[in-house]
Formats: sequence, C-alpha cells, structure tokens
Amino acid sequence: MTQDSFFETLEQQYKNQLPFVVYSRAINSVIKCWLQNDAALHTTSDFSENGFVFAPFDLNNKSILLPERDCEHLTLEISNLGLDEDFKTTSTENKGEAEHIKLVTKGVDTIKNGDLEKVVLSRKVEKDLENANPFTIFKRLFNTYKNAMVYCWYHPKVGLWLGATPELLFKVEGKQLTTISLAGTQPYEADAEVTWTSKEYKEQQIVTDYITKQIEPYTSTINISEVETVRAGNLLHLKTYIHSRIKRESSLKSVIKALHPTPAVCGFPKETSKQFILKNENYNREFYTGFLGELNLKTSKTRNTNRRNVENNAYAVVRTHSNFYVNLRCMQLKGHRAMIYVGGGITKDSIPQKEWEETVNKTKTIANVLS
Repeated sequence: MTQDSFFETLEQQYKNQLPFVVYSRAINSVIKCWLQNDAALHTTSDFSENGFVFAPFDLNNKSILLPERDCEHLTLEISNLGLDEDFKTTSTENKGEAEHIKLVTKGVDTIKNGDLEKVVLSRKVEKDLENANPFTIFKRLFNTYKNAMVYCWYHPKVGLWLGATPELLFKVEGKQLTTISLAGTQPYEADAEVTWTSKEYKEQQIVTDYITKQIEPYTSTINISEVETVRAGNLLHLKTYIHSRIKRESSLKSVIKALHPTPAVCGFPKETSKQFILKNENYNREFYTGFLGELNLKTSKTRNTNRRNVENNAYAVVRTHSNFYVNLRCMQLKGHRAMIYVGGGITKDSIPQKEWEETVNKTKTIANVLS
C-alpha cells in the first residue's frame, strides 16, 4: 500500500466519523492502522479481550476498546512521511502561571506535612490551530519523534487525541513482563554535558522502587537495569528497565491495577496522590496519563523439535502480546483548538517557579508540530 492510499483511507474513515487508530512504536518504521467498521462504543473492564485499548488516568472511568475482530488492519512500512507543506512553529501562550505555582506550593506543603512523598501535578494549555488536520499533525509527530510511540486516535463518541509518548507502561510477551521507570526532566542541549541533581535521582528511584514492589506479588525473577539518560524530542529523562516473569495464576488486569498509574504520572503513595490530584488540579485529565496500546494480540512462532528433520517436526507456538504506553506528550483536538497536557513530579525539594518552567518546556515539545 502506498502512503497516499494509506492516508486517503484514513481521511475517509474520519470523514465518515468512524473510529480508528494509527500508530507507530518507538524506533520503528512500521505504521499500523485499525479501522473500526461501525461507530459502536466498546469498553473493557477486565482487559481480557483482543484489540487496541485507550484507557483513562482514572480507571473508575471507562477504558475504550477497538475490538480486533471488528476492525480492518492496514500497515505502511516507511521511515519518513512526506509532507506537502512547509510549516513554521509558532509560540504557545502559557497562561495560568500563578495558579500552577499555587498548586505546586500546596503539593510541596502537603509532602512536607508527611501526607505524601511525591505527587505529579499537571495543567492544560490551549492553542489555536491554522491547520487542524490530524493526519498532518501525525506525520509531523512521526517525522520528529523517532524515540516515541506516536499515535492518532479517534472515536466520534469520545474525541480525537494525538501524542508522542516516550514511556512504556509495560509490555508482555507470553509471560515475560518488561516495564520501565522514567522520571527527571531537563532540556536537551547538543554537546552539553548532562548532569542530574539529587532531587531528580530521588524522583527516579521512587518510581523504580515502587514498580518493583507493586509487581512482586504477581511476578518472579525481577531484574533491574542501571539508570540511563534518554532523549525524547528536546527533553532528557532518567530511565530504568525492569524485567520479570508473570506468575501462572496472575491476570493481566492484576498487573495493570498494580502499575497504573505509576508514580511518574501520579505520585506516591498512589491512592493518596491520586485523590490529591482529583481534588486540586481543577480540571479533568481524561485520557492524559492514561495508557494505550495493543491488547492480547496473538503471535505464532514455529518451533522445531528435531533439527535434523525440520519439515516433519515443526509446530506452531501461539502466544499473546500486549504493549501499553503511558499517554504523555499528548493533545486533544476540538475543532481548530488543541488542548495540550503537561505536568511534572513534585517532591519536598521542588521549587514551584522551576516546576512551572518545566511545564513550559514540555509544552514546547508537543507544540513544535503545530502551526
């Protein structure tokens, strides 16, 4: 399938107001597309189905499912998407500085009082668009953010979302579970020496310790990598891989409930920080800091029992895999306006003014593809 026919099909699906998702995983030249054949709204609560899931920050709300059986599937292999335009990035007006600083100050005070160890506080930035075509924005995201999972997701009864998220919530291949802890943020500067503060390393360690403790009841053989610095667009983060094996008696839902939301998007302790967010942020995150991705898709691998007689001793091993990404660096489109969602982790050492500046830098990361 050519690039033109691929996106013409997507344009027609959107024009017909039918659900779809188009996405590409990090460091991948394959773009996948799911086109639901009707406008029905499907949801999941136990994550036992096969499909593509779009889950909110608060799992008390519905997780949307595009069922695999109800979708047409298209694939495009390409390393760079051609654009018929030259676009110039424009500045985004960041309003609400005083309100966000007040919110962060309240978070720091709550932590110092001993009620929390960390809380992630966010805000929503609105921007007018000259070109609100979601597929043009998706192409820019794909061309710009090679180290991220980029996507465009639409359901007429829910809304239109796009993003370029660097953060894997977790992936499962058979029983093998891989997740990451990602925290700490600083602007990327070419040729500059990268240094991290103790506050940022502590923030990263909180996430790593929390994830390890949360998965212990459901997994075995946990291995933790060294901390490394990774780049996402014009930002740098601290990252650690955590590998383990899901126990036979553990369900996918139990792993999801154990890991979502992580301290990287919510805080610690989880339930206390979540309630602080719901009470004090004064807006609905909806699917921002939720997760999205492939759910229980089947893969077959041929295994040989006798190397000398491959043809007669081969059999298929059918396994399922799931890949979920945290919905960060994202936006929601409503008409000719983009709602950009940004936030940052707050600890007792946080300086409110610097936390505001961090959200401004994160706004630039996603706003750079808008004109």
